[in-house]
Amino acid sequence: MSRFSIAFVRLLPLVKDISGGCLTAVCSTKWGLINIVKQQTKKVDTKEFITEKVERIKKEVGKVIVGQEEMVDSIIVALLSDGHILLEGYPGLGKTVTVKTVARVLDAKFQRVQFTPDLIPGDITGFEMIDPETRKSRIQRGPVFTNLLLADEINRAPAKVQSALLEAMQEKQVTIGRETHPLEKLFLVLATQNPIEISGTYLLPEAEIDRFMFKLEVRYPTYGDEREITERQIRDEDITLDVILTPKEVLSLRHTIAEWLPLHEESAIIKYITRLVRATRPEEGNGELRNLVMYGASPRASIALAKASRVYAFIHGEEMVLPEHVHKMAYPVLRHRIILTHEAESQGIDSDNIIEKVLRRVPILE
Repeated sequence: MSRFSIAFVRLLPLVKDISGGCLTAVCSTKWGLINIVKQQTKKVDTKEFITEKVERIKKEVGKVIVGQEEMVDSIIVALLSDGHILLEGYPGLGKTVTVKTVARVLDAKFQRVQFTPDLIPGDITGFEMIDPETRKSRIQRGPVFTNLLLADEINRAPAKVQSALLEAMQEKQVTIGRETHPLEKLFLVLATQNPIEISGTYLLPEAEIDRFMFKLEVRYPTYGDEREITERQIRDEDITLDVILTPKEVLSLRHTIAEWLPLHEESAIIKYITRLVRATRPEEGNGELRNLVMYGASPRASIALAKASRVYAFIHGEEMVLPEHVHKMAYPVLRHRIILTHEAESQGIDSDNIIEKVLRRVPILE
């Protein structure tokens, strides 16, 4: 017997009158209860479907990538939250391969741009050119017209080139000449940068950093993972990946998650998220962070943290967003939005230390 049938049998005695008949008002109540049961059953089935899809994506990516579970999880959350990711880590840790693998599993269009000092904005967005045959101008679209854009070593290009991504990341459009062109509905920028090289690099402008939902710090693999990576590479086997979701299905899942796990402005978790983000600013509270933090997180961080926490809760089968979900997402959402003072840097304090202080200090309930 299905879950719907069992639920119906349990509810049926509640809608019968004492004579065994069915009054009009009671019948109306009965069919209302049936509709509720149908909706709840459908919701459970769809949640199980989404959870299964997420696990299958991880399994497929795991055929190529060993370890790095946090990076893979965060990419999935960003995809379902409509956010961009900044990946920071040493060379050779699988950042580029991971992004390419996720694109294959999602059957998504993928483009990679290697940022260099001589890059120009047109190399990313595209440019207007004269067709020699028709002698008319036409638009040559750049690699930004894709689903997943990998901006490799983004800090090697000057600010003028980096800023070319600002409009694309925030507005999902680019301006070429005098025309504005919309990008794909599923558009995600994954940018990598190397933290150990200073020569020939340019700091990302704060306005662009704030547009990344996450900043992920990619670590070295464990001994077991590194040994397995070596064994896989020396076997030199061709790996076949299955397509688990399509871009259209990803967009549909975004709406489903937002509909079934709504976050109202009066909800306690929204108030908690807002207080957390505000607590990162030096002028808030009792001034404990005044000597450590120059600038705190912007309201864009509150939006990103709410979206990411909701998706993280949903794909892990939860019925509501809990503080533990917010804590899990707080580090990747906030670490690149907190600008430290020279005093903090001289003491060896990083943004994760500040986030830890904030999470301990801010009470869950007002």
